[in-house]
Formats: sequence, C-alpha cells, structure tokens
Amino acid sequence: MNKKLILGSLLAAVALSGCSYPHQEKLTPERLQQHPYELVSIDGAPIASQSSRRPTLEFSEKMHVSGAMCNRFMGQGQLDNDRLFVRQMASTRMLCADSQLNVGDRLIAEMLQNGAKVSLHGKQLILREGEHELVYRTK
Repeated sequence: MNKKLILGSLLAAVALSGCSYPHQEKLTPERLQQHPYELVSIDGAPIASQSSRRPTLEFSEKMHVSGAMCNRFMGQGQLDNDRLFVRQMASTRMLCADSQLNVGDRLIAEMLQNGAKVSLHGKQLILREGEHELVYRTK
C-alpha cells in the first residue's frame, strides 16, 4: 500500500512539474520571419551602443538572413534541428569605434558559420554557440 502511495505521489509530482514550463513549439522559418530583431546583449553584457542605429537581425523569405552589428551582413540561412547556419555570409568590413560591436561582428559571423542554437522565448530570440550568447528582442 505504501509503495502505491509513494509511486502515485511521484507520478503526480512529475506530471505537475511538466506543467510549470511553457510548451516550446518547434522552431520553424515562418516563426523567425515574423519580426525584425534588435540586439540587447552580448554574452550577458547589455548593448551600450551610442549610435542611433541598433544592431539588428532579420529573416526574410526562404531563410535569407540579414542584419547589422558594426558591419552589415547577409546570407542564405538554413534551420536544422534548432540550429541556424549561414555558411556563406557576405559582410562589409569596417572597423567600428564601438569595441563591443566589433566583438559582436566577430561573434555573429562565427556563430552562424558554425551553427548557432537558436530559440524563441516570448519576444526574445537567443543565439548560442559554445560559450557565447547573443540575445535579441522583437522591435
């Protein structure tokens, strides 16, 4: 009798714990294309850009990816099991007065070449690759 009570309690706890997390829908190109995104942090550090032009990331039809950090970039994206790849990315090559955005330029290029894990949480788009994280929000 005690075993049944313990097992029942354990199963109920497991079932209820699953309810505490919102259901994460499968990420599709259509979900990414709904909004332009604005960068809010690089590796946890808030973007402190003095420029009126904020770093952006956008997805258009057929997963064409474009955006700007210090430099503008674009390329054909591919979404594969929640990883975003842009293997052949074109980019301008200017040095930016903002050192944080210079770091961001390098990171976004590396992340998209290597395949960044991409997730949507409410209005936030998060790209992760290795120890690095870029957090965007819908405009």
